[in-house]
This record gives sequence, C-alpha cells and structure tokens, in this order.
Amino acid sequence: MPHVIIEYTDNLTGETDIPTLLEVIHAVLMRHGDVFPVGGIRSRAVALHDYRVADGREDDAFVHVTLKIGAGRGDEVKRAVGDELFGVVGAHFAEVFARRYLALSMELQEFGEAGTYKHNNIHARFRKLQKIDDHDSPTNSPTAETEC
Repeated sequence: MPHVIIEYTDNLTGETDIPTLLEVIHAVLMRHGDVFPVGGIRSRAVALHDYRVADGREDDAFVHVTLKIGAGRGDEVKRAVGDELFGVVGAHFAEVFARRYLALSMELQEFGEAGTYKHNNIHARFRKLQKIDDHDSPTNSPTAETEC
C-alpha cells in the first residue's frame, strides 16, 4: 500500500502524458516512505471508453484518482498526502483544464487488514537496499567505531 488508480476519459488521450503523471505521483508517495513503504506503492491508469459526463452534449472529460491505503495513518498524514497528490494532479492537467471542460476529482479509501490479501516479495528488496545504504553511511563505515 498505497495503490493509486487513475481513471480518465479517453477523449483526453493525446492531450496529456499519463506515464509522467504516474511518475510524479510515485515520487510524492516515495517522499512519504516513513508512512508508505516503497515496495508497496502501486499505480495504474485506465482510459475509459464507455462513459457519459453531465448531459452528454459536450466533449466533456474527467479524471478521477483513487488513493487506497491501509488503516492506521493519522488524519494529518492523510490530509497532507491527499493535498499534495491532488495538487500534482491539478498541476498536471492545468493546461487541459484551461482549454476544455474537465472535471478532476480524488478520493481516499482506507481499509483494514481483514479485507485485504497480499503476497509480496518486493518489500524484501527494499529492506536489503536499506541495509546496504545504512552499511555505507559514514557512521557505519569501516573507519567508524562499529564494524560493518
């Protein structure tokens, strides 16, 4: 966790760079590595081909972002991360928003461990990398008092 799902209407294809948005979203979540383990971050984007917006008379578009997290994070953390992510989404679509009808939205879904099933060995890779980084830090160098 966390997982980010971006749903966007396919009439935005060619007007935006979704892979770049996913990279930026990952960067935001990775900056909060003390709250969200890097090995659990997932994101995906789904272009919607069948949709209807408002009265259906215009070429309206929408982007909806869902941030799914496990329970236990404080309200302050959820608000800070949510604000930062929605700011990134708004900035990403600012030019498109200025020239066409576009609805942007985001929701945070929090759920308990009882409703999720996971099998993930990616976390182990990041734990190994962390140990290597800790091992190479100046306080743990071979010349320091503690041995590696």
